Amino acid sequence: MTLLAHGCPVQAIVAALGFDERTVAAWGARSGRHGQAVPECLVEQPRALGQVQADESRGKTQGGIVWMALAMMVKTRLWLGGEVSAQRDMPLIRRLLERVRRCATHRPLLICTDGLVSYIRAIRETFRDPVLTGQGGRPRLRAWHNILSAQVVKRYERRRVVDTERRLVDGTPARVETLRRRSQGDGVINTAYIERLNATFRERLAALTRRGRALARRTLTLQHGMYLIGTVYNFCTPQASLASASRETTPAMAAGITDHCWTVQELLSFPVPPPRWTPPKQRGRPSHALKRLIARWCGDHG
Repeated sequence: MTLLAHGCPVQAIVAALGFDERTVAAWGARSGRHGQAVPECLVEQPRALGQVQADESRGKTQGGIVWMALAMMVKTRLWLGGEVSAQRDMPLIRRLLERVRRCATHRPLLICTDGLVSYIRAIRETFRDPVLTGQGGRPRLRAWHNILSAQVVKRYERRRVVDTERRLVDGTPARVETLRRRSQGDGVINTAYIERLNATFRERLAALTRRGRALARRTLTLQHGMYLIGTVYNFCTPQASLASASRETTPAMAAGITDHCWTVQELLSFPVPPPRWTPPKQRGRPSHALKRLIARWCGDHG
């Protein structure tokens, strides 16, 4: 799994170690499912993100083109999560921003993206909370305060960038510049960090290679590979830009999730707690037996 997470082809693993190709594929799927459970448990916790960058990459499957959308916290280089879809559309962007929302607290947040217009509406509709009044009907939604967004639009000619336009969508220039400087220091509004992360995924996931013949058999295969690579990146890969004078630092260490660099074995053996039990939904009033069951499993937090 260490070789697979760093881009080694399955055929090379089979030839070198003597395993069956189906065995390696099954291990990769199990590792991908576990890799998805670990960030949902550890990464998707409310924290002050500062600046988040999001972008999409195009991949190839036997059924056609698929899109993989990623988001990362700039200051710690922490990969917040990703989504895979056959279409580069609004549902894909919504699911990605829902993951970002689960990682964020009600603190000032700057979201930098490319020129995809779906981001503007998705950001405004995702970062909202219902206003509970005690009355019947659907509650009114109130937008979070201090959610700022900017877009970096690049114009290409003959596959070369000839012009870059930076747009402030929500927020004042002074506020956007303050959040940008806190998270990345000097420079300008950009998507360079998420583009560098996209390059890491393209390097290690063959189906994302732009000029290659490798295909993912299914969209789910691409999703498993994405979570295996992303979780190894977060917990097991020290970043040179985060290193201090005393030790190497991974994105998870910089975000305060862990205090040391994990091995891949430690990552794959991490005990993920089961999700919290929720009572089943049913019509009418709950029975006394169901109330006792809810009190037993939920306790004071029910």
